[in-house]
Amino acid sequence: MNKNIFITRQIPEVGINMLRKAGFNVDVSPDQDPPNQEWIISELKNKQYDGVISLLTDAIDSKVFDAVPSVKVYVNYATGFDNIDLAEAKKRGIAVANSPSDLASEAVAEHTIALMLALAARIVEADESVRRGKYKGWAPMNFIGMDILGKTLGLVGAGRIGQRVAHYSKGLGLDVLYTDVKRNEQIEKECGAKYCASVEELLPQCDVVSLHTPLLDSTRHLINETRLHLMKPTAFLINTSRGPVVDEKALENALREKVIAGAGLDVFEFEPNISPGLIELQNVILTPHIASASDEARDEMATIAAQGIIDFFEGKEMKNRVA
Repeated sequence: MNKNIFITRQIPEVGINMLRKAGFNVDVSPDQDPPNQEWIISELKNKQYDGVISLLTDAIDSKVFDAVPSVKVYVNYATGFDNIDLAEAKKRGIAVANSPSDLASEAVAEHTIALMLALAARIVEADESVRRGKYKGWAPMNFIGMDILGKTLGLVGAGRIGQRVAHYSKGLGLDVLYTDVKRNEQIEKECGAKYCASVEELLPQCDVVSLHTPLLDSTRHLINETRLHLMKPTAFLINTSRGPVVDEKALENALREKVIAGAGLDVFEFEPNISPGLIELQNVILTPHIASASDEARDEMATIAAQGIIDFFEGKEMKNRVA
């Protein structure tokens, strides 16, 4: 193939080996910390690269396009692609694809359920208490949590991940409500989920609210101070979608003032930075953007990303092309 491909950070070997077997020359960044844009540009100038596998933390915009015009295709090793300027890519005739994985959707759904159960049973608080030597024996009022059975889950977004969360939740005995830009008749039929026409209609009815929406101009700070005050004071908020969907400062205040009971966050508004106030709170569980971090999911994502590069240079239709 004699094409040069750069991967901005290490991904599973299955994807790298696919590219090399197909005849591509592949260079992989040895640094596992998220690179800044200047570093990416510097690395891409070391050789005439034809394609790039990027990550959500990589800002790919006109500065990169101007600096390395030889690159004709970018494939994001992620389901999302809000880190890439699609309008500018289209203008320049640069192809962009993502790597949506069914197994990654499954992993994120499972992580969502794990956060919900951990919040309800106060698992993290209890674990920390034991580790600090505070456990003195069984006590009737120690770490009282919330039963999940019979409660109501509200999904903001009912795509592939939201749909899997609905299935798990129904099995746990929750009633399911959802809101989305379009109705999902499948989860209505299979899970008995009920549609709400707006976020404002959904929030006051739910004991757990789980976010599964892409980051768009219309979804930035979708959950803000006003909407947090629509939630029950006993409710939990879970975010495994994108950090800026939630106004983090407003959430911190809501948690501190007991406007809502708790939150489980796998993503953050200013990643990798996290509001210091959130870290201090006991009623929030924080995980470092690991919801899709299973061996099976990450291998499938690497395979999909590599196949996108291969298909582009073999003149085939890119299955997951977004620009």
